[in-house]
Amino acid sequence: MTSSVTTPAFTHLALHVRDLAACLAFYRDYCGMNVVHERNDGGVRVVWLAEPGREKDFIIVMLPGGPGRDQAEGDFSHLGFALESKEAVDAIAARAEAAGCLAWAPRQEPYPVGYYCGLKDPDGNFVEFSYGQPLGPGAEG
Repeated sequence: MTSSVTTPAFTHLALHVRDLAACLAFYRDYCGMNVVHERNDGGVRVVWLAEPGREKDFIIVMLPGGPGRDQAEGDFSHLGFALESKEAVDAIAARAEAAGCLAWAPRQEPYPVGYYCGLKDPDGNFVEFSYGQPLGPGAEG
């Protein structure tokens, strides 16, 4: 008897958010994501966001009406985005500090953590921007 095992593919993450417009702007402005699909589903606006060129790989689905996340400082749950250099991490941290959404100042940690900073999105989720982690630009060979 032959057993076929299928490996699932991680395709999306869905978030209910308090302020859909503010979250869409954050993920567009800081993460470079674009709206790739939008619909009204029974009176609820459903929006799909993706990185350019990755629309068929992974998306974030956003829906209004969430209670908000407002993560505590010691909760390191986060969405992670890789950047092309330490200077890019510093630049995004400076933008976030000026906008009042910097949660973790840039810092260097031993591999595999690398160089990173953290922002809080308008819903209170931590969003990390890194360089030198095993995935993305700066990954060690």
